[in-house]
Amino acid sequence: MKKFFTLFGVLLLFSCGIKKSYQDQPDISGISAVDTIRTKISDTHYTLGKNNLFQNKYGVWELYIEGDALELGLANGALTQDLIHHQENAFMGKINEMIPSEGYRNFLKKLVSWFNRKMYLYVPEAYKQEIYGVSRFGLKKYDEFAPAYLRMLYFHGAHDIGHALQDLMLVGCTSFAAWDEKTSDGKLLLGRNFDFYAGDEFSNQKMVAFVNPDDGHKFMMYTWGGMIGAVSGMNAEGITVTINAGKSKIPMLAKDPITLVSREIIQHASNLEEAIAIAKKREVFVSESIMVGSAKDHKAILIEVSPKNFGIYEVENSNQLICSNHFQSSAYQEDKRNKKTIKESHSQYRFERMMQLVNENDQLTPQNAVEILRNRKGVDDKKIGYGNEKAINQLLAHHGIVFKPEEKKVWLSANPYQMGAFIAYDLDHVFTEFEKGNVSGSVMNAKEVIPASDFLQTRNYKNYEAYRKLREQFIQDLEDENPIDTKDAEALKHLNPYFWQAYYLSGQYYYREGNYKQAIIDFKQALVREVTTLPDKEHLEKLLKKSYRKL
Repeated sequence: MKKFFTLFGVLLLFSCGIKKSYQDQPDISGISAVDTIRTKISDTHYTLGKNNLFQNKYGVWELYIEGDALELGLANGALTQDLIHHQENAFMGKINEMIPSEGYRNFLKKLVSWFNRKMYLYVPEAYKQEIYGVSRFGLKKYDEFAPAYLRMLYFHGAHDIGHALQDLMLVGCTSFAAWDEKTSDGKLLLGRNFDFYAGDEFSNQKMVAFVNPDDGHKFMMYTWGGMIGAVSGMNAEGITVTINAGKSKIPMLAKDPITLVSREIIQHASNLEEAIAIAKKREVFVSESIMVGSAKDHKAILIEVSPKNFGIYEVENSNQLICSNHFQSSAYQEDKRNKKTIKESHSQYRFERMMQLVNENDQLTPQNAVEILRNRKGVDDKKIGYGNEKAINQLLAHHGIVFKPEEKKVWLSANPYQMGAFIAYDLDHVFTEFEKGNVSGSVMNAKEVIPASDFLQTRNYKNYEAYRKLREQFIQDLEDENPIDTKDAEALKHLNPYFWQAYYLSGQYYYREGNYKQAIIDFKQALVREVTTLPDKEHLEKLLKKSYRKL
């Protein structure tokens, strides 16, 4: 259910066209002097001067680009054009599946044309140049929706809009930081899950980008084709950024996408003071917590931004920091929307669970940090079903990532979710090798790779994947009032027996079929399990009462 809200946000951003913004495209006067013809070494290796793209044995693409803003964009687009096409096809295919009516799609295009009419005024010129360079390699067949530059520009707001449109069903990212006595060597350690889901195709092609800009610090970020904003990243000064959605109103005007704000931080900040200054000067259009770690300051903080408020949260007399999807600074203590999030969503539950898991480890290491990010149980190790948004690991994450800023080291997950191997990189080594032109393969640190989870080899994992596929079809059949086999309703519960949603869906089927006795049984079973949100629980209770009345 969550993904449909996210994809609606993606739809809005992809199906827009604004003539005025197109006239305000960035300065591209130097474009003719830039080489954009890549050299194909193999199906998994491309080069363009010193710029390089290589797919490692874990399936993750490793990108290195250098130069000014326009050169970065053109090199990125030229090398990753196949990945850009993959992402565009994945999004547009899902859009056509979800909104088959051409008339309705045209209506949305006009609506979002108005919504995005002033975004170009807020995005820094350098990032518009970089996005323009990338957009030169977009698929022509989608120009009917919007010119490539506009598509790519608004693509960077998909994260923001996806969060805002989910309303009560927030994207469930969870993160933590620890330092001093809380880590095995006393150094700063951070971990996070990025639970942004826009379909399986969206997550298939992952890319770690190593960027060497003419202006600013060298940095890395875990990303995907066509994306220059940062959702998880670290620079050569030891500044890290990860973003966690807050509760937002549906915005009426797009401003600076949060991923470009976090990108600016890792490109231009060397300490926490500089990171705060960057975040303060930008106007955002959704609410977000930006966890910033700093090697120089030897700690992490939360920069909490929203369209009308700004707060900084630092822990006192503690060496650990936890973040989920609600704000913690004094600036938001009386915020009604934030209070409602804490009360009704799964954010507070995950916050408490993350606190438990961090406290269970006397001293954190990259290895046990990964185990925390992979944890699938609820508070007090309760079995809450696979895919429950109350879990730290909801088995839908785009990625998990761990940073050691003082050593410039990072571990990032390969597919699937955060359950694949966590691949290790040393930024100092990576940039030295690329600048020397010594790279002919992967730049990962093979000795420090953390193996994939053993869970992937279990029957429970296979059952969960079967549940996911069956659930998608089951929900669609319920919505379209298609015939459903009773065996499928029973299979949902068999495949994921501790998950409330399995019983909720089965109960809906039996209610539709007039079997109110079985519907009552299923709704009761759902309610004794860990229901994700307060509105979900209230909805279940109403369904149960209706079933009793029908019976």
